[in-house]
Amino acid sequence: MFRTKRWAAGLFIALIFMYNQCGALAQDETSAKAACILEMETGRVLFASDMHARLPMASTTKVMTALLAIERGNLADEVVCSHNAFGVSGTSIYLQEGERLTLEQMLLGLMLSSGNDAAAAIAEHIGGSLEGFVGMMNARAREIGAVNTHFANPHGLPDERHYTTAYDLALIAREAMGNDTFRRIVSTKRASIPWAGRTYDRQLTNKNRLLTSYPGATGVKTGFTSKAGRCLVFGAQREGMELIGVVLGCSDWFDEAERLLDGCFERYAMTRVLGPTLSAGHIAVTDGERDFCGMCVMEDLSIPLESGEAAQAVLDVPESVRAPVYPGMHLGTAKLVVDGKVYGVGEVVASERVSADGIRMDVRRIVAHWIL
Repeated sequence: MFRTKRWAAGLFIALIFMYNQCGALAQDETSAKAACILEMETGRVLFASDMHARLPMASTTKVMTALLAIERGNLADEVVCSHNAFGVSGTSIYLQEGERLTLEQMLLGLMLSSGNDAAAAIAEHIGGSLEGFVGMMNARAREIGAVNTHFANPHGLPDERHYTTAYDLALIAREAMGNDTFRRIVSTKRASIPWAGRTYDRQLTNKNRLLTSYPGATGVKTGFTSKAGRCLVFGAQREGMELIGVVLGCSDWFDEAERLLDGCFERYAMTRVLGPTLSAGHIAVTDGERDFCGMCVMEDLSIPLESGEAAQAVLDVPESVRAPVYPGMHLGTAKLVVDGKVYGVGEVVASERVSADGIRMDVRRIVAHWIL
């Protein structure tokens, strides 16, 4: 067994990006009661203001409702509007008791028009009851790491036991946006679904104004109650970087979301630190035709960095390997670290071939035989 050592590879990123930083965001500069913006790939927080404060979140609750429905259900399944779902107050897609829609149609009504009736119908379909579904919501939140979140219902109507934080909600949204079906639904601007008893369909228009006003917007959900105020979960892509953001209790929600996104896109740039085509240094080789072999990481490891910021690649590999060494041979792992926090892990492999040195091997065998 080779004795492993942890060492910082000769790869430290301290690039000075030549872009204008006028108007860069202060870490607490926002009109929202709480806010958080993180980068999709690594989960790195790029902006935070009271992001761990527990607050009501109104219909942004439905991000979790939709995620669970997609993960646990079948989009083609028929969902029935029960008496309980029919009677839910607040925003509605005006389901009639006993009306049937597919799960996908219900999800469109849930996420575009924010139907509380659709939320209740979906919850009963997936969880067997509202209570059962709420239990699933809380369990899924803990799996995601949203430890300061507690759901009391699937739609976000006011309840003292119903709260989250800007950071937790960003984590939940990041998880949801990793699901292709969820992403497709929340980026849909308009849709039509059947309307029982009518000769025309329901016309659904996404309440998220950013989908039409902000270039690169990806979603995801609006919310409002008098207690929670205006709440928004939002996302956007630009120049190879995707951001997920949350503002809670924000009167100018869309304008503030655009301002925060612009600030983070201006301040940070996605930087590839390691990858298959980038050197990760060299490792010593014994009994080889050469004494060293190049290394690389199997997958790209990237991180959003601001001007002058450093990212460190920390490798866990043996001090040496014995020839023969071949490209793709497993050597260890690499961690991408910024300010002591790990933002990515990849497999370190050999990037070139080093054949065994026949003469060295013969000498080693002779010496070993002589000693015996």
